[in-house]
Amino acid sequence: MRVPETPAGRAAEPAAAAYPLLVFTMLLWGGNVVASKWAAGEVSPQVLTCLRWAFACLALALPARAGLVAEWDRLKRHWVYVLLMGACGYTLYASLFYAAGLFTSGINIALFQGSIPVLVILINYLVNRVAVTGAQVLGVAVTLAGAVVAATHGDWRVLATFAFNRGDVLMLVACLLYAGYTVALARRPKVSGLSFFAAVALSALVTSLPPLYAEWALGHTIWPTAKGWAIVIFVALGPSLIAQLAFLRGVELIGPNRAGLFVNLVPIFGAGLAILLVGEPFRWHEGLALALVIGGIAIAERLGRRRVA
Repeated sequence: MRVPETPAGRAAEPAAAAYPLLVFTMLLWGGNVVASKWAAGEVSPQVLTCLRWAFACLALALPARAGLVAEWDRLKRHWVYVLLMGACGYTLYASLFYAAGLFTSGINIALFQGSIPVLVILINYLVNRVAVTGAQVLGVAVTLAGAVVAATHGDWRVLATFAFNRGDVLMLVACLLYAGYTVALARRPKVSGLSFFAAVALSALVTSLPPLYAEWALGHTIWPTAKGWAIVIFVALGPSLIAQLAFLRGVELIGPNRAGLFVNLVPIFGAGLAILLVGEPFRWHEGLALALVIGGIAIAERLGRRRVA
C-alpha cells in the first residue's frame, strides 16, 4: 500500500536534491582558491577573468542555444538586470578574487568567502526586509569577528593604523558583490536556469573586456603559460560553469538565505586545499578565524531558524 505523501515530505524533497548540489559547488569554489594562488605569474587576473567566461560561453553555445532563442524576448525585457548580474556577480567578483590572490594567502581568501552567508542575511534584511532574529544578529557578529581576525592576521595594531593587506580588502569587496548577487537571484526572470546562466555568462564576458583593456594599457597583462591555460580551463568549466549552474539550481530549490549558508563550506574546503596543495602554513590566528566564521554561521543558521520556527 502506498503511503500518502505528507506536506513535510514534499518540503524535504527540494532540500534533499539541493544539498549535494550545493556541497559540490562549494568544493569547486574551494578549488578556485587554489587556482587564484597558482595563477600568480602564470596568467594575470583580468586575462583569467575574461578567458574563463569566454570558455564558459563557448561550452554553453550548443546546449543553451535553443533555450536562449525561445526565451530571448523575456530576457531582453530584463537586460539591465542581466547585465548587472553578470558585471557584479561574475566579472567584478572574479576580477577582485584573482587580484586578491596576488597579495594575500589562499587561507585568507577562503576565510573571507565564509562571510558571504552573513552578508546575504544583512543585505536581504536591508533590501527585502526579511526578518532577522537575535540569534542571526549574534551569528553575524561572530562571523564578522572571524573576518576581522583573518584581515588583521592576529595583529590588533592593524585596527589602529588601518594597515590592512590589500588582498584582504579586495576580497571583502568581492564578497559584498557576490552576496548582493545571491540575494538578487530570487528576482531573476522566469526563464530556465540554463538560459539565464548563459545570458549572464555572456554579460560577464562583455563586461570583462574594459577591465582587460585597462590591465593591458597599464602593462600588467600576463598571457597564459602552459600552466596558466590549465588554470583557465579548470576555472572556466569547474567554478564558472558547473558550480554556477549547480548554485542557481540550489537557490531555486531552497532560496537564497539557506543556499547562501552553504558557503560556510568554502573556508573549510579552500583552507584545506591551500594547506595540502599550495603548502601554506596554518597558524593560530587562522584557526581562530576559521572557528569564528563557522561558529557564527552555525549560530545564525541552526539557532536562528529554531527561533523563527
